[in-house]
Amino acid sequence: MTNLNSSGIKGFLGRHTLEIILLVMIIFCFLFAPGFTRIGNLLGILRAVTLTGVIAFGMTMVIISGEIDLSVGSSVALSSVLVAWTTGFLSTQFGIYMSGGVIIGMIVALTVGTAIGFLNGFIRTRFNMPSFIITLAMLNVLFGLAAIISRGFPLTTLPRWYNFIGAGTIAGYIPVPAVILLVVFAIVFTIMNYTRFGREVYAVGGNPEAARLSGINVKKVKILAMMSVQFLAALSGIILSAQVQAGSSQFGRGYELDVIAAVIVGGTSLSGGIGKVRGTLVGILFLGVIMNAMTLFGIDSFVQNVVRGLLILGAVLLYTIQNERMKKAKKL
Repeated sequence: MTNLNSSGIKGFLGRHTLEIILLVMIIFCFLFAPGFTRIGNLLGILRAVTLTGVIAFGMTMVIISGEIDLSVGSSVALSSVLVAWTTGFLSTQFGIYMSGGVIIGMIVALTVGTAIGFLNGFIRTRFNMPSFIITLAMLNVLFGLAAIISRGFPLTTLPRWYNFIGAGTIAGYIPVPAVILLVVFAIVFTIMNYTRFGREVYAVGGNPEAARLSGINVKKVKILAMMSVQFLAALSGIILSAQVQAGSSQFGRGYELDVIAAVIVGGTSLSGGIGKVRGTLVGILFLGVIMNAMTLFGIDSFVQNVVRGLLILGAVLLYTIQNERMKKAKKL
């Protein structure tokens, strides 16, 4: 009985290591970080992690499928520029009210984002090029396109109500971006855990050849996963442009690293086939609380970068050790 209980406890701790660390960190901040427990600060954390968090759920699908997308940050910039540019163009050239123009702009941004994801996936599956190289090249292409369209300057032709999407609140205190984050989480969580497509993503990432032999369209699964993350990157660009009431080619710089960090910290394996959307949510909150706590303690921003890098390294090392132990246990 003692061994069983011990084994059960170890198993529980192994499965929920990050959640336990996050809980301990929150308790520590509750006791020692000045202003951490203020409602405004806690909701601010949710608002801050939304922009990368929305993309991270899509990136989880991509990495589980065995691929990666480094162009999501530039897609945020392009999306924000497309919304503002379309709004301004339609209002000046066709006399369409900005309220109608911005809706069309959002549709254009989401459509273009999805098309970029399709292009990335098509090149990956058609020519068997590494997704790392494809999306690294696309990162520069999309930032360049955003700069060309905006001519290097922020575009601000947006209606006032648009700000509600990025900075508004529901019931007076719940940030709209946080609601969007949770809705996206619920949708992706459902897809990955309760649909055939979700099971196929895991199968393709775990063993593409075995998945193909079992009748799964591997190319289709990879393309759809890469379309999904680009759609969500475009959505993040819309939220960001709504927050600041502008579109800029400078938006989204470095987002790809923050997104991948959250996914990895959440337990998703870069080798594919392993990961959970729930883990990504914990990873997003974990990094958000860490950054917020360091800011409250007055830690220098350069030191924050060092700490964040070490946390990512530590998380990867921890999951690698756990996976090796699981493999050894299975062999025994």
